[in-house]
Amino acid sequence: MDDPSSSAPRRGTNLPRMGDFNLTVILDAVRRAPEGLSRVELAQLVGLSPQTVSNISRRLLDQKLIVEAGKASSGPGKPRTILRLNPSGLYALGVHLDPALTTTVLLNIVGDVVEHSVVPTPPSHAPGEVVAAIATEVERLVDASGVPPEKIAGLGVAAPGPIDAKEGTVVGPPLLKDWHRVPLRDSLAQATGLPVTMDKDVTAAAVAELWTGTPGADSFIFIYLGTGIGCSVVLNNEVVRGVSGNAGEIGHIIVDPDGPPCTCGLRGCVAVACTARDLVARAVESGVLEAAGEGGDLARLEELCRLAEEGNADAARIVDGSAACVAKAASVVASAVDVDRIVFGGPFWNPVSARYLRQVPDHLNRFSVVKGIHGYSVAGTGVGNDVGAVGAACLVLDDALGARAERLLLAR
Repeated sequence: MDDPSSSAPRRGTNLPRMGDFNLTVILDAVRRAPEGLSRVELAQLVGLSPQTVSNISRRLLDQKLIVEAGKASSGPGKPRTILRLNPSGLYALGVHLDPALTTTVLLNIVGDVVEHSVVPTPPSHAPGEVVAAIATEVERLVDASGVPPEKIAGLGVAAPGPIDAKEGTVVGPPLLKDWHRVPLRDSLAQATGLPVTMDKDVTAAAVAELWTGTPGADSFIFIYLGTGIGCSVVLNNEVVRGVSGNAGEIGHIIVDPDGPPCTCGLRGCVAVACTARDLVARAVESGVLEAAGEGGDLARLEELCRLAEEGNADAARIVDGSAACVAKAASVVASAVDVDRIVFGGPFWNPVSARYLRQVPDHLNRFSVVKGIHGYSVAGTGVGNDVGAVGAACLVLDDALGARAERLLLAR
């Protein structure tokens, strides 16, 4: 996938049979230029003839995917008409299914969140109840938005891994009980009547960062802090999915050899040493938090981090220890793929963000095997708490609008 701001636009082809690909090339170029582009600039950027650009621009205007947004003059001659995306031209729905919370967003074509909701995931985790709850929330958001259903390109779903991307099934995620080969994609398509695209939550988060996040980096790893912890890798503006779509499963990287036992038989894995639930449990054992405190893991993690910021030494030790452990896992992945940027996000990122941003860079540079060559930049996502759901919606937009080489393949 291409970063909308930092990478060069795709090049088109003037062969007549490549019209659909050329349309997405032009649309992609306009998408990456929020200030707009003239037809002349488009032709220069994508390598198409002025006539081809003019014809395709007319099609996009007729489809209301772009608009003419005034005139601009760059010197002598006739002012040029500027083309921009039409925010109300197309929409996409995105759902992030977390074992604790389900987030739903409606996104417009320029990446703005039009409607948004966060509701508890049904505590039973029964697949039928989860699908029904998602379908209800999708219908509610569409009704609240007033967006005509025909303008909604589809529904994207960010699910906990592992997944079978080809079959659209969720295959035994550790924190969703009895979810063995649940056909989530097809079940949601039947329940909502929408075309559905599904990917791993950590992958969707990286897609969101590419589409709508902070510009300027084309290679990074995204550390996702949800009920569990995951990672996604972006190299040269492409999300690395792996052969089965399950790249980024970092749960069994050992970050604390003396830590708690893991279900895999080892001790101190990321999956049992760094999650919000583990930090809260450690705080309860240490007497920092009450055993029967109010709220779920997110609220209790917020309380723990507040105590740490207020100077509670035990709370600080727990949170800061998790920062060191997460940094160790991040350094393993960053060193393996040789990137210099780490982005954090997910529903459990905000509470720990202040302390992590202060401490993780030093830990990364201490663990790094290439510290004599480059350091690391560390940032929180530019997308916000809804990064998984926004990424799921971006999957739909990318499928509809992205200029990808497979569009050049001719049907037999």
